[in-house]
Amino acid sequence: MTVHVALDPNATGTAVFPARPEWLTLSAALADEVGVIADRDDLLVTIAPGAGGGAPACFYPTRALIEVDGVHLGVDPATVDPADPFDRGRYATAWGLLTHECAHAAHSVWDPPDGTPPGIVDAATLLEESRMEAAHVRRRPDDRLWLRASAVNLILNDTDATDPALAPRMTTADAAHTAALILARVDGGILTAAETAPVADAVETILGAPLLDTLRGLWRESLATADDDADTMIDIAQRWCQAVGTDPDDPAPARGGPGNPAPPGAVVVPSALATAITTTAATVAAAVATETPIDPAAIAAAAQADEDAAREAADKAARTVFSSPVRARRTGSTATTGTRPPTAAERNAARVLGRALSTAGVRDRVPVKTTSPFPPGRLRMRGVLASDAQRAAGADVTAEPFTRTTRRAVPTPPLKLAVACDVSGSMGHLRKAVASTAWILAHGGRHATVDVTTATVIFGRAVRPITHPGAHPAHVNEFAANDGCHAIATAADALDGALGLSRPGAARLLVIISDGHFDTDEQRDGKKRIDRLRASGCAVLWLTTNEHDQPFNGVTVHQLTDPATAGTGHPAAGSDLTWTTTAQAIGRAATAALRATH
Repeated sequence: MTVHVALDPNATGTAVFPARPEWLTLSAALADEVGVIADRDDLLVTIAPGAGGGAPACFYPTRALIEVDGVHLGVDPATVDPADPFDRGRYATAWGLLTHECAHAAHSVWDPPDGTPPGIVDAATLLEESRMEAAHVRRRPDDRLWLRASAVNLILNDTDATDPALAPRMTTADAAHTAALILARVDGGILTAAETAPVADAVETILGAPLLDTLRGLWRESLATADDDADTMIDIAQRWCQAVGTDPDDPAPARGGPGNPAPPGAVVVPSALATAITTTAATVAAAVATETPIDPAAIAAAAQADEDAAREAADKAARTVFSSPVRARRTGSTATTGTRPPTAAERNAARVLGRALSTAGVRDRVPVKTTSPFPPGRLRMRGVLASDAQRAAGADVTAEPFTRTTRRAVPTPPLKLAVACDVSGSMGHLRKAVASTAWILAHGGRHATVDVTTATVIFGRAVRPITHPGAHPAHVNEFAANDGCHAIATAADALDGALGLSRPGAARLLVIISDGHFDTDEQRDGKKRIDRLRASGCAVLWLTTNEHDQPFNGVTVHQLTDPATAGTGHPAAGSDLTWTTTAQAIGRAATAALRATH
């Protein structure tokens, strides 16, 4: 797509490996890493002196091949361990070039339509440089450092700023070309305005503020363009050519730009634009040298420390809530008021829900990928390259270039079902219906054909247990609903600690019955707990009763609209069909919530 992307379908790469086998071994090692960066599993990598097709690096789409010129490695290839994140800082430029080409492989997926004038193609592919880098850092923000490290070499190569014969002159074409390569990277989040200030001043002097603003608007449009939207990129490029005054059928600048050398023997003095480019490149290089690569191990350690603290808090909350004496549940705030026998309608609804829970956590057949040194299977050229490298190094060949995908049925997992009922004052008119719904949810696990462990709490100013983990309530627990607070965070912690909602090994579902009318602090703390549970794979189903309720973002929401849950009377007044319909609706919503986590 650009000078870094070879569009010729017959292009085969330019690398010629030297005698040392370390380059071949390093190429195979880099190929093992690019799959994660580019989100592709078919890429090959070649790094060797002279690779890259005349550029610091190049991507060959038709061959799924990335080439990196080995002169930019800067260290002995035998000492490089690409799998070690701590090692990459030693060869930041080479790793940055590799990352840049991975970004092309992941995001430069559009092709210019046949018959597009070459000048428009050149403009579109010029704008693609900043567009695809911006798309890449949105997907992998930690790669920004490596793209900055590569930008110095790429900018100097693409502008020929250090070549006296080819360096940019003070022309409109040169200024526009430079702006697309450097200033667009500022809006793309790679470079900073302070670093590129000399270029910005020089470009504005040449183009004038109105034309520069027009071009800035065009590259900002390209930055927001989707990876596969060729039509938009071509349209932007056409408007770019019109603004700059480029002939679409003859894209070469009239004189002095890249690819237009000065006459032989002429004494060339670097233009102000060329000087600004080299100054900016030096500033970026100095800034990159002082930046510390992000340490994945430190990030992982911090995340693990946060998770350990969260689990400790959850365990403490579970001990406090579920170990409280019975008398405490009927005194003070957030108190239960007694029990009653379940109605026949509620019992039938629990059975209906139990049947739904039996299949709610079933996972579909999942693909399992295996590798082998022999057929059958799909031949992975990366594996072939790795085996060649091992043979060249005299090592045992352990690479398995053939891959095969099979589908296996995953056994039905057990289900952990947690229920949290809001008993604040705003839920007072619904307390009887909420108590009935909570019993149906908790008792439904008894009728399921899978192993279901349930626990239920009410939360207001405090958190009180209604059903202890593993127990199936014989009676419906009724409670008051006149609290002025909402301890949603403590309720989530207690249920997590009691049932292990944040731990894998079972299908996990947290059901919250609430209108969501929380104070700011309660909403912030509660959302933090719920987001953590969802991130761990726990499904969250929020049952509401009104379109004005405020459930947290990201959860599965189901509005209970049956008369039996509308607070118009005792839930026992609901018919058997009414409660059955409610149970079926909850079952479908629970299934949707669990499937959403797969």
